[in-house]
Amino acid sequence: MDQKYRVVLVEDHAIIREGLRSLLSSTREFEIVGEAEDGHEAVQVVEKLKPDLVITDVSMPRMDGVDLIRTIKKHCRETRVIALTVHQTEEYVVATLKAGADGYVLKEANYSELMMAIKSVLKGHRYLSPGISGKLVDGYLERRKSSEPLSVWETLTKREREIIKLIGEGHKNKEIADLLYISVNTVEKHRANLMSKLDLHSTVALIAFAMGKGLVEKK
Repeated sequence: MDQKYRVVLVEDHAIIREGLRSLLSSTREFEIVGEAEDGHEAVQVVEKLKPDLVITDVSMPRMDGVDLIRTIKKHCRETRVIALTVHQTEEYVVATLKAGADGYVLKEANYSELMMAIKSVLKGHRYLSPGISGKLVDGYLERRKSSEPLSVWETLTKREREIIKLIGEGHKNKEIADLLYISVNTVEKHRANLMSKLDLHSTVALIAFAMGKGLVEKK
């Protein structure tokens, strides 16, 4: 790569963010122009700086990586995005790619693989960690064989998934309304729909479900 690429790092764990900054800053190819700890902060940073590349976690407080990627691709079409995550399930991979991610790299990857992913997406290609590629194919073939109906989770709307994530993080109805720019009454209706669809009957049950789905990252 001949030019210097401008990079924004989005990660709620400071030690991981610092490690990425150190790795990428050690080469002449990259300049770390911005950092963010969560999706809401990242939106502002990316829209202001319009970097060449964003490397983001998927599970984060407030706005998760999937919604962040979707927002970036809507407002900064030229910015390439790599999801760097611990999640290996087909559910997360598909959602992230549908949102517009150019790359999906597991946090267990080594430095060489991360650099390969970065160079690939900056050239306009899509990159998936090798283990993820195989799992996607296997999952697709299994569905073709079984023709299984959608799970209850898959029937939830984008807004319902946002709300159950925020419930899982411990936010109250008023806080959720403020974060999503909707009314408290709308939050209450979504909460009731979630309980009905998931056959759950308390906030504790909703939080446990969100944690079980990996929507809330364990600290």
